[in-house]
Parts: sequence; C-alpha cells; structure tokens
Amino acid sequence: MATPRAPQSQLPPPSPTSQEQERSPSRPKVALQQPSQKKPSLKSTKLFRQFRAVFRSFPIISPACKIPVLLHNSRLSDVHIHGGTRVTGTLFGHRKRRVSLVIQQSSKCLPILLLELAIPTGKLLQELGLGLVRIALECEKRPEEKIKLRDEPLWNLYCNGRKMGYAVKREANEEDLNVMQMLHAVSMGAGVLPSETVDPADGELTYMRTHFQRVIGSKDSETYYMMNPDSNTGPELSIFFVRI
Repeated sequence: MATPRAPQSQLPPPSPTSQEQERSPSRPKVALQQPSQKKPSLKSTKLFRQFRAVFRSFPIISPACKIPVLLHNSRLSDVHIHGGTRVTGTLFGHRKRRVSLVIQQSSKCLPILLLELAIPTGKLLQELGLGLVRIALECEKRPEEKIKLRDEPLWNLYCNGRKMGYAVKREANEEDLNVMQMLHAVSMGAGVLPSETVDPADGELTYMRTHFQRVIGSKDSETYYMMNPDSNTGPELSIFFVRI
C-alpha cells in the first residue's frame, strides 16, 4: 500500500541555491530617521546686517547672476560664520552624470532637501579641487503662492558667476536612500561607492560629505557654507538660495 503524500501547501519552500544567493543584491537596509520638526530660530537683525555687509563687499563676476561671487584666488580670511545651524551636506553622483546635493539634519536622518544640479559630478569636484566655489540658485518670487524656500521646484543655477542651467528639486529615490544609508556613519569624507548600476560611460559613483552652516537671511534667502576644518581662510564652498 502506497504511503499518502503530504498536501502541496504543507511542503517547505525550496531553499535558494548558492548561485541564486550570489546573484542576490546585498543592499544595506535603509534605517534613516525622520528629521526633527523643530523650526530653527531666525537670526537677529544685527547678525543679518553683518552678513549683508559681507555679501555687498564681494566683487560681481557676471551681471546675469544676482548673487555676488569671488574669484578663485580671493581670500576670506577675515570672514567667520557665527550663529548658523549645522547640517550635513553631501554631493554625489556618477562622474559623468549630473551631481545631486542632499541636505540632512544629520547623517542618520532622511534628506530634508535633494536637488539635482545640471553639472557633471566630476566637473564640480574638479572645481572644488582648484579653489573657492560659489553656487547661486535663483528663482522668481510668486506673491500669489506661499511656499517655503527649500520647497521651490526649479532654480536657475550659477557656478562662480557662470550660468550652468538649472537645479531641480526631487524626492529621494531608492538609489539615493541607499547612498545615504551607506554613508550614515560618515560625518566628513570623500571617495568612491559601490554601485549596482555601473555603466562604464557614466563613470564611478563618487561622493563628498561635510558639515555646512545654514544661515537664514529671510524667508526669501538662505546660505549654506562649507567650512574647511584644516584652514581659517573661510568657506571653500558656499551655496546661495534666493528668490528675486
């Protein structure tokens, strides 16, 4: 008499073969925290006037850009940034593709701002290696719309006074979050990251992360200063947001 077979639903699922395990992607689990909802306090009128006086002393390179910028060999040895809110900023992307800028409250938090800039990652990192870099992001005021500055969807982009196209705000996708998760323990640094979607034509996935000082001028302007911890010559990278 034949032994009855167990129902198909009761059979244990087949275990993956070693080849299937090798093909499975080893992505880190995204465990980033929600950013705090605490609103940063506005700076005093005296502090704002000090920064405005500094900005007005900068030479203007291009009349098309409303934000003044410095030449590479200019110095800011007398400029000190006080009263700003410290945030984490990351520039990353494949060398020959557009660079992304991510702002986080800390390296362990989800992004509060993600912009895609119309500049190849390799070119921007090369500019940073040469000296001071000023990025100006401008958009027009729309009095009929009440929108936070960092929620503006589209910006005119200038790099050291040269028009470079546009910057677009977007939501973080799976690849962005994986990059942030891989870097969650990194406070400052630069290097190359592993990527599952490597196309030789795009180049390596590179990043640069550091702390920025966020200074709010008004509801229509704020600036992020990257400070060099090894030098007292002022910020090497400044990012200006302004509605005009």
